[in-house]
Amino acid sequence: MDDIRYLEYKILLRPERFFHPDQFEVYWKKIARIAAEHGVAVETADRPFKRHVREVLFYDTPDFDLYRNAFILRRRTFYDDGWPAPEHELTFKFRHPDLAEAAKVDVTPRLSGAAEIKFKCEILPLADRVGAARRLYSHNCVLTTPGIVLDEGLDRVAGVFPALAPLACGDKPVALVNNLAVEEVEVAPGRLDFGKGMTAKATVAVWRDRASERTLVGEFAFQAKFEQLDDLGRKARRRAEEFFLAAQDGTAEWIQLGTTKTALVYGIAGRAVGGHE
Repeated sequence: MDDIRYLEYKILLRPERFFHPDQFEVYWKKIARIAAEHGVAVETADRPFKRHVREVLFYDTPDFDLYRNAFILRRRTFYDDGWPAPEHELTFKFRHPDLAEAAKVDVTPRLSGAAEIKFKCEILPLADRVGAARRLYSHNCVLTTPGIVLDEGLDRVAGVFPALAPLACGDKPVALVNNLAVEEVEVAPGRLDFGKGMTAKATVAVWRDRASERTLVGEFAFQAKFEQLDDLGRKARRRAEEFFLAAQDGTAEWIQLGTTKTALVYGIAGRAVGGHE
């Protein structure tokens, strides 16, 4: 569980750029052209701009105890033809810029059944300029479940995720963060091949406030999965890094700096929120 198995590259995009569904394709064409210029092969999906819709909800205490301590608790509901799936995807994660700090936190739940543990290195632009990169390390637990109740107090949540036990002093309530329900619209236009066994699924997504339909932010991401980091050739990793920087430079007018999607949700009410993002 302490070995990184994913490299996930993320670039946030300005919400005003997604004024029409065709903008997914407009942006992807720019990315595909940059990929070709840097020796990255692009494999287009069968239905590259089929839109997948999900509801994304974040839960925390009123004082954001989880987020202030680098934890994130998120539920996603997938929709098919406008109908919600009976089971939810529940993600509990600890995210930190220090690899050792992220590795030592055990996110394993106290539940019977299968839990998928994912240890990721997330690569993002710097907060203040394009053309560079920073890293966050994310220890994730992903559960598919129909019925975990998240708004019955931190003690109850810590009973499922023991890593939260040090925070569960007193009967702290847990509720939807900023009363914000996010609608995520995502397309998966293809895969990027960096050579030497390193391929990555690419996605472009938009987050909207479900209540107002206001677009909050967009995101371009690509993720490579592997058994051992050394399985990926150094040239391939370097090509991925160079492409990530070039994608920023080549689409600078699209890029939203200074935040992450989670930080945006937490800060949407104008409250100062400390975190590790």
